[in-house]
Amino acid sequence: MTEEGDSYPSRDKRRIPFYIFFKNARLIFKLDELGSEIAQIALPAALALTADPVASLVDTAFIGQIGPVELAAVGVSIALFNQVSRIAIFPLVSVTTSFVAEEDTIRSTSPEAQDCDYLETGSAVESEDKELIPKNGTCENAYSSKQTRGSFNIVKIENKRRHIPSASSALVIGGILGLIQAIFLISGAKPLLNFMGVGSDSAMLTPAQRYLTLRSLGAPAVLLSLAMQGVFRGFKDTKTPLYATVAGDVTNIILDPLFIFVFHLGVSGAAIAHVISQYLISVILLWRLMAQVDILPPSIKYLQFGRFLKNGFLLLMRVIAVTFCVTLAASLAARQGSTSMAAFQVCLQVWLATSLLADGLAVAGQAILASAFAKKDYDKAEAAASRVLQLGLVLGLILAVFLGVGLHFGARLFTKDVNVLHLISIGIPFVAATQPINALAFVFDGVNFGASDFGYSAYSMIMVAMVSILCLFILSPSHGFIGLWVALTIYMSLRTIAGFWRIGTGTGPWNFLRS
Repeated sequence: MTEEGDSYPSRDKRRIPFYIFFKNARLIFKLDELGSEIAQIALPAALALTADPVASLVDTAFIGQIGPVELAAVGVSIALFNQVSRIAIFPLVSVTTSFVAEEDTIRSTSPEAQDCDYLETGSAVESEDKELIPKNGTCENAYSSKQTRGSFNIVKIENKRRHIPSASSALVIGGILGLIQAIFLISGAKPLLNFMGVGSDSAMLTPAQRYLTLRSLGAPAVLLSLAMQGVFRGFKDTKTPLYATVAGDVTNIILDPLFIFVFHLGVSGAAIAHVISQYLISVILLWRLMAQVDILPPSIKYLQFGRFLKNGFLLLMRVIAVTFCVTLAASLAARQGSTSMAAFQVCLQVWLATSLLADGLAVAGQAILASAFAKKDYDKAEAAASRVLQLGLVLGLILAVFLGVGLHFGARLFTKDVNVLHLISIGIPFVAATQPINALAFVFDGVNFGASDFGYSAYSMIMVAMVSILCLFILSPSHGFIGLWVALTIYMSLRTIAGFWRIGTGTGPWNFLRS
């Protein structure tokens, strides 16, 4: 056994791939080398990921004091903004995390890896990883001039900032996508809300359109900050995004009551507070990133738009499928009336905020696995996948108990409307019971992204979405509010099954489990 294997025992090559889900289960809470690495990445990431949904919950709580119509209106707008954002954010952040982790690993694992000629030959990486380095025959695009190993080390001493092409690419793409999203949402606010079930004669239309238009001004900041978070995750640094996110969301929480009640801006005040907080987050992250990475590339050829577009397109298809399912559910809830939409908004925000705690484990799994696959350290890849999946299941069970009990008492924080509270009580069992399923689904995403298994993630999600959309159309008209949550439960269950199938059968990048 190698020294490294002391922390994650070597694979038993005589077993079946499905065994990975139960491997070393007795070590699940052990803070060994692997456990400590997961904790150091996952805990700050989980807190950062839940900070924005928590801020949205705070918005929801303050707006709920204005009235049920305003609460429902903002609920539709938040659902629409978040789902449109996810179309751009999810592929960008996921691809950035994997690419940056791979590039940083290749450049730091050995002295030879710091030599551009070595990287171009790809002798330490798979053919996919060769795309990490500009393919122009020389090192001039990766570094300002051709360096020998000795002179390169001198340059590193003088300039400690890292040369990471994926980081620069992510910022450019994030900025462009943010501007496109802002223009799209502002110019199409009314027809988009109509599509969501808010008709021209609805009392929800005016406050919903006002909130969506103002909040969309923050779209460029949202995309840029999330792109930068992807870079920091690739460096296995989740503390910096946490500090920035907390600073922004605390600002949002302070400004919310000030703008809503003191300045009497209502839903507009909530939107303005949120936009200010997002720009603050992006400024903090950019300031910290510029100290570590050369943001400005030597030339356009230094960037990796082709690689981002190739893998980003696969994840884009996946996110569109995910987005359509959740957006359709919100739209069907809005068509049932403002009471149903208000209750659905509260349940959905709690559902997502708590489930995203598991995304911290997904981030840890993705960063560690991307690094392990780049080094072909399959023992660590297997051990990391096992550990984060087991931790995800335990986290889901804990969340199920917590929400099953706590949400009955916490619902009044969001509204005092008796009819809305009644529907929320109907949704609580679904919100609580699906937590283990949700946690595993999110962690499987991170594990597969860490293995750069973007193709399977995209195509399997499209199949899941097709079945789930059919369930929504069937169950919503016949079973109303309950039908929506039954369909969403089916949707998350199918996502989890797809993750089990890929790894459990040892196919794709997991075929080493069969060796």
